[in-house]
Amino acid sequence: MTLLVVGGSGFLGSELVGRAVAAGHPTAATFATRPGSTGDIAWHALDLRASDRVEAVVAEVAPRVIVNATSGGADWAVTAEGPVRLAMAAAKYGSRLIHVSSDAVFSGTDVHYDETCRPDPLTPYGAAKAAAETGIRLVHADAVIARTSLIIGDDRRSEHVRAVHELAAGSREGVLFTDDIRCPVHVADLAAALLELATADSTGVHHLAGADAMSRHELGTLVARRDGLDAARLPPGLRAGSSLPGGLDIRLDSRATQHRLRTTLRGARRFLAGEA
Repeated sequence: MTLLVVGGSGFLGSELVGRAVAAGHPTAATFATRPGSTGDIAWHALDLRASDRVEAVVAEVAPRVIVNATSGGADWAVTAEGPVRLAMAAAKYGSRLIHVSSDAVFSGTDVHYDETCRPDPLTPYGAAKAAAETGIRLVHADAVIARTSLIIGDDRRSEHVRAVHELAAGSREGVLFTDDIRCPVHVADLAAALLELATADSTGVHHLAGADAMSRHELGTLVARRDGLDAARLPPGLRAGSSLPGGLDIRLDSRATQHRLRTTLRGARRFLAGEA
């Protein structure tokens, strides 16, 4: 299985590349600014806003499976339109596509969301992610949409872990919300699950989030304890009292997908305690 990881130099992408290479899959990857650290694969510069370049990379690599692990924030051209360009190229050249999406496609009105729930985003980022999902399914009916939540790792490559360290050190201003609930997932579990989907000929929508729902403040406290930081230095706050848009309590129900996987999508209480 030849694999192309789009966004391979990013946090999730680099984990995917490392695991794919370790598993013996012929692998190529793309980058936006600089190649990743894995030197024994082909790296391709790619801007998802450039249709011709997207098609050229897919044609050159001729991958069996493409995993799109990019993150363009609220940039509509990158986050909404770019994945559709990629899906069109994948369909043209006979490649399967796994697109990593987000719980931001939901508003939080219903709190619990399984794979049958329809997106109802509140933020520009969520709207861009939802638009990408719709466009991908229109042009590549067999694509996988893999929604996930906050991605946590063992070091500061994770933006959420980095924020905890900076808040604890006093080098960042802000608070961790006690009313903002998500289902964090470990980057290693997420990457392993995505590779399973890549080798299992899966299609449709899948949820790949951790088993524990928790607030960002509780998550930060657990990260601080794991990393030997003073959790008392993490200021709590209420998102409901802030000007930030977005849903408060959004819990991805991943049980249907979990039943199909060998990989366990551990809850944050488990993986931050060092449990396998």
